[in-house]
Amino acid sequence: MKTKIINLLLVLTSLLGYLEWGGNNHMFLFQGEFEILKKLFTEPDSVVHPFVLMPLAGQLVLVTTLFQKKPSRVLTLIGVIGLSVLLFFIFIIGLISFHFKEALSALPFILLSLTVFFNRNK
Repeated sequence: MKTKIINLLLVLTSLLGYLEWGGNNHMFLFQGEFEILKKLFTEPDSVVHPFVLMPLAGQLVLVTTLFQKKPSRVLTLIGVIGLSVLLFFIFIIGLISFHFKEALSALPFILLSLTVFFNRNK
């Protein structure tokens, strides 16, 4: 049960990532994901990019572990790695560009993913 809760928290914290770019443009990842899912069926060519597909696949893998009787450790790690591609990037860019809201928005996911990696033997 503890693993399912952690996996659920990983999915939820991955949706809280915050992005800012040029001028007054900003959005949370859950808003961006909604846009991606809409375009996936209308304009599939516009969403085919590694920074779009890897985190989305990672999130789907983590969601599937929520429906397993005993969540697979391998699937959990694959999901975390897929999502980490985007969220670690957001964290680093937030620090480099002094957009601390971006960096702080990725921090809950990063801390949870580190606990998953460091508690792999338990």
